[in-house]
Amino acid sequence: MAVKMWAGRTAGTTDKRADDFNSSISFDSRMYRQDIKGSMAHASMLGAKGIISKEEADTLIDGLEKILNDIESGELAINMECEDIHMFVEQVLTERLGDVGKKLHTARSRNDQVALDLRMNLRDEADTVISLLKELIDALLSQAKANKMTIMPGYTHLQRAQPITFAHHLLAYCMMLLRDIDRFSDMKKRLNISPIGSCALAGTTYDTDRFYEAKLLGFDGVCQNSIDGVSDRDFAVEFLNCSATLMMHLSRLSEEIILWSSWEFKFVELSDAYTTGSSIMPQKKNPDMAELIRGKTGRVYGDLIGLLTTLKGLPLAYNKDMQEDKEGVFDAVDTVKMCLSIAIPMIATMTVRADNMKKAAQEGFINATDLADYLVKKGMPFRTAYKISGTIVAECIKRRKVLEDLTLDEYKTYSELFDTDIFEEISLETCVAKRISFGGTSVSSVEKQIAFVETELSK
Repeated sequence: MAVKMWAGRTAGTTDKRADDFNSSISFDSRMYRQDIKGSMAHASMLGAKGIISKEEADTLIDGLEKILNDIESGELAINMECEDIHMFVEQVLTERLGDVGKKLHTARSRNDQVALDLRMNLRDEADTVISLLKELIDALLSQAKANKMTIMPGYTHLQRAQPITFAHHLLAYCMMLLRDIDRFSDMKKRLNISPIGSCALAGTTYDTDRFYEAKLLGFDGVCQNSIDGVSDRDFAVEFLNCSATLMMHLSRLSEEIILWSSWEFKFVELSDAYTTGSSIMPQKKNPDMAELIRGKTGRVYGDLIGLLTTLKGLPLAYNKDMQEDKEGVFDAVDTVKMCLSIAIPMIATMTVRADNMKKAAQEGFINATDLADYLVKKGMPFRTAYKISGTIVAECIKRRKVLEDLTLDEYKTYSELFDTDIFEEISLETCVAKRISFGGTSVSSVEKQIAFVETELSK
């Protein structure tokens, strides 16, 4: 049976239903490594400051190291009857070391301990997410490099608008994901501040060295106010906010993959490894992985809103409500990592149907703007050129033709300014090649974007 370390003021005998309701070990046990590493640093600080003897500190550190090794080897199972991971580790340590184990909790509280564990956990998870983001960008980049000349329709309002290259389109997502990396990296600056030593809320009467302990654990500094140290969950909100924005980007990409892989588009074909079939319709190839990424975005949004709602009315300092931070945060962490892990190979193995993209670009009259620009360059006022171009498009639609099908004589019925160079001017390849402005869709511009992304990934 798990011992309640807080027994004293009360008998420590609570109703089984209250124990279950109060317990957090079912989800905070995943922080066992951070909890033990934090305790080792705390023991080292206690020994260095003479609060406990150097020998006692060494004994505690050795005992904690053995507990960590035993958990990871499977020799020691985490007791789910314990209230939380902190109590489990301390109970095992005390069972193994006796009274020396009871000295570990000197000059700290579970309030600052759990804040420490969560910060350390999310610091590790942020690094993992950033690493996965780089892999996804690399997969998009590989597809972009292979499709610098693949012409497709660019869309506004989901209507064919102007010709672009598939590389240009994919690079837009690379830019979004690079910003996600920036967001997680920037969030880490505020996350990487140590709360340990804040104790319950008011600090401690012991002559501790919070800076020594923070340095051992890889923190950039310590929180300046002990009340804020135990009650701050801004870092968790920020992590969720970064995660929600990332999921929004993944959802937008997934939505396009779903559209592109449909029979109506057929711009791409997903690998069989990342699609499913229908139980009754043998012709189906469903983009279920992309749909699930799109669907799971909502749960990460919910995790963010849930934590904001939990925190909005809390008085200072620590309240038990704050136990509700972890399940949502951990759910978001797992969801984001899972979605990235699926998106990476799904993109990498995707087959691009360049012929279908080119055909859609031709049938969409997306070179009509270039047709109008041609007349403007010949001296015609833009509004007049715009009207003539629109009239020509309307006639082509009636006759089931594209602009490239018209003869020069047909063009001249609309304006004598048309000449043989019109065909070169309205070719989709020319339309794309001419857009040389910085950030545009020409090959030269796309190659600069690729170089930029590669430089950012190498940082």
